[in-house]
Amino acid sequence: MKLNCVIIEDEPLARNLLIDYVKKVPTLHLINAFSNPLAAMETLHSAHIDILFLDVQMPEITGISLLKILKKKPMVVLTTAYSQYALEGYELDVADYLLKPITFERFLKSVDKVTQRLELNTKAPVVVTTESQPAPNPYVFVKDGTSLVKVMLSDILYVEGLKDYVTIHTPTQKVVTLQRLKALEEQLPADKFIRIHNSFIISIDAIEVIHKSDVIINGHSIPIGDTYRKGFREFIEKNHLQ
Repeated sequence: MKLNCVIIEDEPLARNLLIDYVKKVPTLHLINAFSNPLAAMETLHSAHIDILFLDVQMPEITGISLLKILKKKPMVVLTTAYSQYALEGYELDVADYLLKPITFERFLKSVDKVTQRLELNTKAPVVVTTESQPAPNPYVFVKDGTSLVKVMLSDILYVEGLKDYVTIHTPTQKVVTLQRLKALEEQLPADKFIRIHNSFIISIDAIEVIHKSDVIINGHSIPIGDTYRKGFREFIEKNHLQ
């Protein structure tokens, strides 16, 4: 299966280089290459695009501005000669960031990274095991910068949320990823993990002690929120008390 690509690059030499790179990769299909982002709008809205190679610095409208107004977003790879745009691109959830001059080897790594993300996005969601269903994956993939990190569910002690970021605590490391706590909660099996606070999800197996207002996990005190206290107690009494 080929991935449909669009290139938006106002510099002719850079645009022709990307066109040449795309044509060299058998898994890529170039829909069109544009010198002006406004000219690409109709294609971006009407066609199925898997990857958008997007220059940042362009006349009339920048690549960053285009990303902010696009309703239908493909996987985006930013291309620019200025490294200071990397952070803003990260906040807009771009798949990768190519710094000019772009080598073919680095281009291939970017395509591979995007392909892996697309494959992960098309996988079926985790479901509770039944006799007719396969067991859910014993791990989750989370984004760390431009990479995807595999975290085993059995290693997770608790997850801490702060605005748009979550920190996954394991016995050996902390993994910080850009996503909402609610989004990660939906990936975790409900019989193994439970939310006990607006900012905390805990592993049931990792609990050492349960107090009235907190639980102890790996020596750390995790608060139990007032709105979660009753539901947490009922869950423990129903499923874990003998």
